[in-house]
Amino acid sequence: MVTEIMQKVESSNIDNISRTDAYFTYFLNHSDILWSFLASMVSRNAGWNMCDLEGKWFPQVLEAETRKQLYLTYERANWLIFQDAYPQLLLYEYSTKLNTPLFHLLRYFHVSSFMSNEWAYYWREKDKRRLMTALIINEQNIIQKPVIEHPIYYKKVFHSLLFAFQDYLHFSAVLFPTHHGELYGASVYGFQEVDNRIDLGKRLADILFDPEIFTKVFHFAKTTAHTGSRHDYEQFMKNKEETTPVLRETYPVIKHHIHLPNEWTNHPRVKNKWFNTAITHRHPWEMTHWYLNKQKHLRFCIMCYKLLQMKKRI
Repeated sequence: MVTEIMQKVESSNIDNISRTDAYFTYFLNHSDILWSFLASMVSRNAGWNMCDLEGKWFPQVLEAETRKQLYLTYERANWLIFQDAYPQLLLYEYSTKLNTPLFHLLRYFHVSSFMSNEWAYYWREKDKRRLMTALIINEQNIIQKPVIEHPIYYKKVFHSLLFAFQDYLHFSAVLFPTHHGELYGASVYGFQEVDNRIDLGKRLADILFDPEIFTKVFHFAKTTAHTGSRHDYEQFMKNKEETTPVLRETYPVIKHHIHLPNEWTNHPRVKNKWFNTAITHRHPWEMTHWYLNKQKHLRFCIMCYKLLQMKKRI
């Protein structure tokens, strides 16, 4: 069973598209595991952000090496999360088939004791919201040391002027599209802090599983193939913007290496506030106009930057 799960994880953790599809297919078969649908929609956003780097605008102001480093940051973080989370999902699937909890096997996948306890609790209590929150807490701690605090990413990505600019102006947002051209979602400030990312995940979950929004976003996900291009959702918008390329025509498959389990896996430290069920939304859920305005602002800033560079050369 462990070997079979390892093989399934490897075959589904190839790139952003395979991960997105795996999460969503899992949700279709196990609709009680809410996190899998949330993960599929967040993964779509990661794909769109990756392809943005090779779209019309960013290559005008970012060197190829910088764009590559940003892409690798997205790719590494999402690979690590999938490598940790998907075995958990599959073990739950096996547990339901055999009608017996198998979460003691999570140790073979270096999953934290925190999640082993949370799955055991879910098996007893069937608290779907708590399990989703636990998985949000886990995923953000999984990437904190090896990605957010990694010396290379820390210096070249999270301390770059571009990232600081995007973070300050809340360009970093997760969007949930619909076939009506609406965009729902939330943005985050202070992305480097694990508390802020967990808070964002909880806010996104609260939005996504609102009954009215869920119906529309689920329909979008079920009927719209994920390609990595923003055309996936911009095709339904009235004010269509420039689209980005598709992922599999833009990036090669990256071979990742598994390092030793990080500090979170060995010694999970859980803050009580992470499980706080009170959700505070800082902005309206509907973000269509916000998105269009932010795109205009970003492109205006890029054009200003290019003009300044031209003046310097003169």
